[in-house]
Amino acid sequence: MEFLATPWKKMRSSLSALALAAACLSACASPSPSPEAMPIPAAMPVPPVVQEKLPYTEMGLASWYAGTRKHNHTASGEKMVNNDLTAAHRTLPMDTMVRVTNLSNGVSVLVRINDRGPFIAGRVIDLSPGAAAWLGMKVSGVAPVRIEVKDEDQLPKTTQSAALF
Repeated sequence: MEFLATPWKKMRSSLSALALAAACLSACASPSPSPEAMPIPAAMPVPPVVQEKLPYTEMGLASWYAGTRKHNHTASGEKMVNNDLTAAHRTLPMDTMVRVTNLSNGVSVLVRINDRGPFIAGRVIDLSPGAAAWLGMKVSGVAPVRIEVKDEDQLPKTTQSAALF
């Protein structure tokens, strides 16, 4: 009789331990949030594009970038042309004309925003190779600049009816 009691005691203690573990786990469980409620991690948050009020001035570092075989189109959808006087800015609207002045030598150039960037902390604008050469910063790669957006520098707005004639 002693022989039969021992396995029963072992099984009863195992069942008790299993029941206790299940009770503990169910007490700790909470409903998981829905996929819509969970935030999506991003490598680097991109600020929303806003309509900047004119005049607009910003100072910081400018860098330059060139189109590659992999990235040969800009965020506006146009083909990247390295000799064009274009630039990338995080928030200025596409086709905004921006006067960029190299604070190291006083040279300035008027560029058109057609891309998004730069995505490196501390940089305020990415210039095409043509604009960087114009400013004399192509060798150094970066330069302190002032960017200005003024009403008189903007392209005239065309209406659809004017484009037909």
